[in-house]
Amino acid sequence: MSTTETITKTAPVIGVAEQTHTNGFNGKDKVENPPQVQVNGRTKSGKKLNIRTYPKFDNLEDERLYRKQHLAAAFRVFADRGFDEGVAGHISVRDPILTDHFWLNPLSMHFSLIKVSDLILCDEDGTVVEGDEPVNAAAFAIHSQIHRARPDVHAACHAHSVHGKAFSVFGRELEMITQDACRFYRSHGVYRDFRGVVLDSEEGRRISKALGNGKAVILQNHGLLTVGGSVDEAAFWFLSLERTCQAQLLADMASAAGYKKILIDDDEAEYTSLQVGGPEKGWLAFQPYYDEQLAKTKGDFLK
Repeated sequence: MSTTETITKTAPVIGVAEQTHTNGFNGKDKVENPPQVQVNGRTKSGKKLNIRTYPKFDNLEDERLYRKQHLAAAFRVFADRGFDEGVAGHISVRDPILTDHFWLNPLSMHFSLIKVSDLILCDEDGTVVEGDEPVNAAAFAIHSQIHRARPDVHAACHAHSVHGKAFSVFGRELEMITQDACRFYRSHGVYRDFRGVVLDSEEGRRISKALGNGKAVILQNHGLLTVGGSVDEAAFWFLSLERTCQAQLLADMASAAGYKKILIDDDEAEYTSLQVGGPEKGWLAFQPYYDEQLAKTKGDFLK
C-alpha cells in the first residue's frame, strides 16, 4: 500500500465467506460462534458480496500512517459530538514500529482542528519523542499503564462526555436493557476510587486493573474510558458507551416514575455480546464516521 493510497482510499474490501450465510448463520438458529457481521454472502443471482475489513499493509510505515489518520479522524468525530471540554480528553494509539510508544493529541489543540501532522509521539515514560507540544499528563498516567498491561490494546479513548459523566456518579455498571448495552456485557468495569486529576502511574495501574480484560471502564465521578485493538474499535466503543449511558439514564428516570424495566437475561446478553461486541464489528462500525469526516473536511485531517 503506497502512502498516497493510504491517504486517499477508504479501507479495502474482502470477500465474505463462500456459503450463503456466514458461519452457518440463517437469521434464526443460534450457532456456537455467531458471526460478528451478520450478512448474506451473495446476491440472489449468486454474485459474491464484499465487506470492509482492517487492511493489510506492505510495511509498518504504511500502517503507522493509517493509524495516525484514523486517530486524527476520531478526534474530529468526538468534536462533532461535543466530547471536547477544554484540554480534557485524549485518545492514544500504539505505534506499530516502536511498540512501547504511542501517539496522542497535543495538550491545547481543539479536537476539531487536529491533523495527522499535529499528533505527538511519546515513549512509555511520557517523554515526547516527536512533536512540538506537551501532552495531557493524565493521558500519559492512564494510557501508558493500560498499554503496558494490555498488549492486545492498541488504542484507548477517554473524554468527559455529558452522559458518561452523569452516569459515572452512581459508581455502578450498566444494566443489560438494550441490544447495544450487550456490547459491554461482562466487558466493562467501574473504577470507584476518585482522587481528582489522575497524575501518577500508580492510579493509572489501578484504573487498568478495574478495566481488566474488558473494553471499557466507567471512572466514578469522572467519565468513560474505552479500549480496542484499533483506534476505530476503541472510538466506536466510546460512541456506543456514551449513548448507552444516556439510554440507561432515561430508562432509570422512567422507572422512577413507575414503569418497570425489563432486563435482558444473562444467556441472551452473553450471546448477543458475541454478535455486537467483537473487534471486527467495532472496527467496521466506525467506518461510516471516518467516511463522513473525509466528505465533510475534504480530507483536511489527513494533512
